[in-house]
Amino acid sequence: MRLKPRTIFRSKENITALRLFGAAASFAVAGCAVGPTYLRPAVEAPAAYKEAAGWKAAEPSDAAARGAWWGVFQDPRLDELEVQVALSNQSLKQAEANYEEARQLARADRATFLPSIGVDGSADKTHSFLAGTSTTYTAELQGTWSPDFWGRIRRQTEADVEAAQASAATLASARLSTQATLAQDYIALRSLDEKRRLLGNAVEDYRRTLQISQNQYAVGVMARSNVISAQAQLDATRAQAIDVGVQRAQFEHAIAVLIGKAPGDVTIAPEPTMGLTLPAIPAQVPSDLLERRPDIASAERSVASANARVGVQTAAYFPDVSLTANGGYAGSPLDRLFTAPFRFWSLGANVSDTLLDFGQRHDEVLEARAAYDASVAGYRQTVLGAFQQVEDNLASLRIQEEESQVQDAAVAEAADAAKITMNEYRAGTVDYTTVVTAQVNELTDRETALALRQSRLTAAAALIEALGGGWTAGDLPARRQVVAHRSADGATLAAPQ
Repeated sequence: MRLKPRTIFRSKENITALRLFGAAASFAVAGCAVGPTYLRPAVEAPAAYKEAAGWKAAEPSDAAARGAWWGVFQDPRLDELEVQVALSNQSLKQAEANYEEARQLARADRATFLPSIGVDGSADKTHSFLAGTSTTYTAELQGTWSPDFWGRIRRQTEADVEAAQASAATLASARLSTQATLAQDYIALRSLDEKRRLLGNAVEDYRRTLQISQNQYAVGVMARSNVISAQAQLDATRAQAIDVGVQRAQFEHAIAVLIGKAPGDVTIAPEPTMGLTLPAIPAQVPSDLLERRPDIASAERSVASANARVGVQTAAYFPDVSLTANGGYAGSPLDRLFTAPFRFWSLGANVSDTLLDFGQRHDEVLEARAAYDASVAGYRQTVLGAFQQVEDNLASLRIQEEESQVQDAAVAEAADAAKITMNEYRAGTVDYTTVVTAQVNELTDRETALALRQSRLTAAAALIEALGGGWTAGDLPARRQVVAHRSADGATLAAPQ
């Protein structure tokens, strides 16, 4: 016969027991939570970035890229690749799983606030020589609860929620870092394409120079050594152009892995021109950086979590209190089990405390405080590192802009010198060594100018990353989002951005 536990809930005595549980719950929730109150650690932020002196920022200042920040480079192929990073990058999938693990841990903590309720049914048959054989049936509802009088559970939940928020910020930081790495790899790949074109143009120039040398040698006005030198210069430059293919293939493979694909499945065709636009990036006020860097937010949430864990350890000084309630029916025969004569209920309370632990609780509190101090130092170091990254990239952009202007002038001068020298060589007024020197200087200056352009584009991407890529602390999931249920498709309702 199937038991009917619903009958148990209709018992007046059992309802009384549940009301007592509710009263204790209200008292526990209203109780204090021991441990230190969290205050965000103070950090000193400079009034302005030193390297931003003379910096020409974009207008308006709020034009900083948000979300799809890579759009400032105005390259459609880069836009396509960046979208795939968020969808398929396996490192980000790992970070998302880590956040979900931390979120579920915080959700599990909530259950400890509530009573544990269970049902039990049994049938026991006993036999004695005096009483014969008898069967006793039991249907029982059981409740156990440990009220959080001292806030230990609240502090633990607080710590785990803040740890989940730190994990969400870590995920955002990993996403930003991966996006920046992809942008920098793409810039390097397109720069190699440009270098290959540069070397290809040089090869064509050197081939014409070789033809001139061969013609002059054929009519007896040129030494054989000049022809050999021209051929060697041509072959060396062709070898450089071929070697570019090795580096380009490696960057293409790296980009494939970043978007979560096998290197053999991704081909990025060369473009006719480099195409990437050097953006004007507004620099923020240094104090804004504290709210715009996900790694800073992660470090700060870790501090808050460590602070709450001090409260968890402090609560160990106070006694543990647990309440129990049982109610149900016990007796025989089974067909009259759920009647008043067989009804029973009980309430109980238990208080336990440690009188002597030889300093264990004290040491555990000190350990938690030391962990908190370490997290504060880590937070402040993260802030300092963030300021350094911004200053470094501001300096790179500012100084390399000036360097690039000088280098562009050097390229123009070297091109003029190579052209004049070639005309003089054709007229027979200079030897071939002078031509080779002029052509090598021009190619070297053009390669330097290209490397500077690549460095400036890379520094621009790094500066956007250092400024947070448009992320803000407001993108962190709130407490209610951390402990939210999963949606029907399995995704969390509070996925961090």
